[in-house]
Amino acid sequence: MAKETIHVPALARVEGEGGLYIGVKDGKVEEIKVNIYEPPRFFEGFLRGRFLQDVPDITARICGICPVAYQFSSIRAMEKALGITVPPQVTALRKLLYYAEWIESHVLHIYMLQGPDLTGHESAITLAADAPEVVANALRAKKAGNDTMSAIAGRSVHPVNACVGGWYRWPEKTKLEAMLPELRWGLEFAKETVRWAVNLDYPELQIEDYEFVAVHNENEYGILEGDIISSIHGVLAEEDYEKYYAEKHVQHSNALHSYTKDGAPYMVGPLARFNMNFDQLGEVAKQAALDNGAKPEITNPYKQLIARAVETVQAFDMCIQLIEAYNPTGPSYQPLVLAKGNGCAASEAPRGLLFHRYEIDENGLVEFARIVPPTAQNLARMEADLSKMMPQVLEMPHDEATLTCEHLLRAYDPCISCATHFLTLTVEEV
Repeated sequence: MAKETIHVPALARVEGEGGLYIGVKDGKVEEIKVNIYEPPRFFEGFLRGRFLQDVPDITARICGICPVAYQFSSIRAMEKALGITVPPQVTALRKLLYYAEWIESHVLHIYMLQGPDLTGHESAITLAADAPEVVANALRAKKAGNDTMSAIAGRSVHPVNACVGGWYRWPEKTKLEAMLPELRWGLEFAKETVRWAVNLDYPELQIEDYEFVAVHNENEYGILEGDIISSIHGVLAEEDYEKYYAEKHVQHSNALHSYTKDGAPYMVGPLARFNMNFDQLGEVAKQAALDNGAKPEITNPYKQLIARAVETVQAFDMCIQLIEAYNPTGPSYQPLVLAKGNGCAASEAPRGLLFHRYEIDENGLVEFARIVPPTAQNLARMEADLSKMMPQVLEMPHDEATLTCEHLLRAYDPCISCATHFLTLTVEEV
């Protein structure tokens, strides 16, 4: 009996190091492994014993693309542990910083990573050779997000202004208002991006058994705070997340894989948010979606790009609204009253739901930390999607099989790196 091995020793354009292994025997898939072999980074371990106000600046270093997500999930968890409720103007500024991060991350993924796959280009470099204006506009839009982050929090990578209890200082209103012309231009660019995205040629792949999981807020599109919503279980409190979803070690990976308590994979990210929270989109983003035929219940994982495009309209629109309404009064920061406590919080990183839980002692020192990143939650789902598409992949020539595998994984945007190649595929007959 012939046994075939599809071995991808290195995944690139992910933050870290990983590979892909697919074992096939007599035309039947026996094993699929998304193997993350980068050594563990031990963030949860070395947060223990640190003062709670140090945590946001440490967790921001987990990711250079979405540091705000890590900051605010940790900040909100700490505030819940201490029983702190921050004023609305503090929360509004947090949302502004968060949406600016969505802009820079979403535009990067749409035009520099997945977009070239769908337009038949090898990379953003070859796309730029054929369509220089498209790439130039994408870089301009991304810069608008980065510059807005810098105006709020001092810098766009690992920002330094956010803290437990509020902000170290209010940003200058004039600096934020100076961003409005570029953000208004970016909003029109984002609307064009939706029109472009829905007309791309997506591979055919429908997954009927998705469980979508996302932050949910009845009053607005879920991003920073609210409950958790599941397409299977409905609305759950943040505190109930660990009752329904769990991480586990798998032999082939140094990254934990997340499953439901029943052992099933689930999906977080823009497609989960779009499908579960479409009614909460702002009017501008919702209209951009409807005008171009983008509606909820999308079940093709490649079409996560469409959801990202709609969310980019949402992000630009909300940044404009939040800056126009910005007029802070009073202190930017509430003094902390230390007490022993336990707090958890979920927010929406560009790639999906990010969960943090902390236990702190009476001196404000961390006794326990748990951080569940979106990519870890999607790893099992990626493997399941690959399994669904294997029958058609096994009939493809070598090069086409390589592209098909890499395009699917890249559609999940699993933490970007600056590598220049994505997969090296080896097929061996044993």
